Amino acid sequence: MEFEKLKAHPLYQPLLLGITALLASAILAWAASATKAAILEAEARDLRDSLAQVLPEGFADNHLLTDSSEVDVGAEKPLRVYRARQGETVKGVVFQVAGFGYGGEIHLLMAVDTDGSVLGVRVMKHNETPGLGDKIDIAKSDWMNRFSGKALDATNSANWAVKKDGGDFDQFAGATITPRAVVKAVKGGLETFASHKAAILGKAQGEQE
Repeated sequence: MEFEKLKAHPLYQPLLLGITALLASAILAWAASATKAAILEAEARDLRDSLAQVLPEGFADNHLLTDSSEVDVGAEKPLRVYRARQGETVKGVVFQVAGFGYGGEIHLLMAVDTDGSVLGVRVMKHNETPGLGDKIDIAKSDWMNRFSGKALDATNSANWAVKKDGGDFDQFAGATITPRAVVKAVKGGLETFASHKAAILGKAQGEQE
């Protein structure tokens, strides 16, 4: 009878809903906390694998994940740079760039040596059309390998475009927007490197190149 009286009380339903919401929140918070370490570990592993893919085998003997810093390159957010070393000598750097393709933003990871030549480029995330724009995936096509060994200077800037725009890079059959976005993003990454080379390489102010 006492329980029936409690159920009939006007505050019973709001109180029950409040308790249920609190319990659900507590369970979700516990689940998030329990899985956070595993998620962070998986993300670090994926990033480590991606860093290794854009660098030639044996290029670096340091741990790039722990040899990184944020560099102010005049953008909205600082650029996270991973430095590849042999001993104490920086041999190259890896950083992310992005372009806007047909399906949205295309996130890329690119490696550059100290002279400004591309060592490798790989896609980290994209939403391009399967069978067309997804040829930027190294598992679908070797198109991304065309950047390796290329550099940007005042004499070849116009070459950094797809052939449809008068440049050197092939576009895909039925999909020009995607490769155009990737070429533009990589070119922008090289421009950023050239403009902020000392800071990106981690050189002290006034240190010789």
